[in-house]
Amino acid sequence: MKLASLNQGRDGVLVVVSRDLTCAVKVPAIAATLQAALDDWAHARPRLEAVYQHLNDGLESAAFPFDQAACHSPLPRAYHWADGSAYVNHVELVRKARGAEMPESFWHDPLMYQGGADTFLPPQAPIRLADEAWGIDLEGEIAVITDDVPMGATPAQAAGHIRLLMLVNDVSLRNLIPGELGKGFGFYQSKPSSSFSPVAVTPDELGESWKDGKVHRPLVSHINGALFGQPNAGVDMTFDFPTLIAHAAKTRALGAGTIIGSGTVSNYDRSAGSACLAEQRMLEVLEHGEARTPFLRFGDRVRIEMFEAGGQSIFGAIDQVVEKYEA
Repeated sequence: MKLASLNQGRDGVLVVVSRDLTCAVKVPAIAATLQAALDDWAHARPRLEAVYQHLNDGLESAAFPFDQAACHSPLPRAYHWADGSAYVNHVELVRKARGAEMPESFWHDPLMYQGGADTFLPPQAPIRLADEAWGIDLEGEIAVITDDVPMGATPAQAAGHIRLLMLVNDVSLRNLIPGELGKGFGFYQSKPSSSFSPVAVTPDELGESWKDGKVHRPLVSHINGALFGQPNAGVDMTFDFPTLIAHAAKTRALGAGTIIGSGTVSNYDRSAGSACLAEQRMLEVLEHGEARTPFLRFGDRVRIEMFEAGGQSIFGAIDQVVEKYEA
């Protein structure tokens, strides 16, 4: 099943989207918003799935053409957004970039930070920031949305609470990160609003690409129309999503609508490219002694997408232009 939120009102308007992303239908009799559906998932899901089947069969008379640009992020705001660093290869590289050693514990204890969840960006709206000197970077990721997860859930138990998946652009301001982390209190200003793919999908929609708590498909990123990277999200993922969820739930319950991110997708096979500029720049430092790729500038366009083996877009595209913010 595929779901989206039209960019109407603070929490959007829930729509069911066809498998090929060509049409959609509103479902106010089931749930007005995605959060409302997640709050009552056991009852809402079978009704939404029935609509989804009718929509794919061409039987929904109220269906209308689906426009990704009319969407907000599936959850325009969320009660909880926590981002992990499941690809330890990426962590090692970006820490090298700022001269920080990587503790051995990072290989068996996930990194995670709690991000701002009140102002997610629509997936095809501009990324507005005040200063290029902040080091503007994309971070292509996968995320899951959970229902209510009890405190102390094991990874095996956490797997049963994954309800939806989507893509993420976790925008990072690389030149602000060292100073913030140097204070010993974590990210804040260096992590502005993130954006998510227009469409969120249930795990079964991915077929054999969803296994072992991972999405086994390339995550494709373009910058200004040029291919930047297509690392496989199921390869070199040290911590799967059930492990990340269990980590987040160790000392607290997670409410329905919690979003858990994978961190930047990264492969040891460098031929697949990268999903963020910081990683690419560090590889250049290692090879050439200096970074040659600039961070994003005003006017640059970023596109992040994932495709089925046959070429059909699964989640729709995050497609954003970086613009100067004027107060």
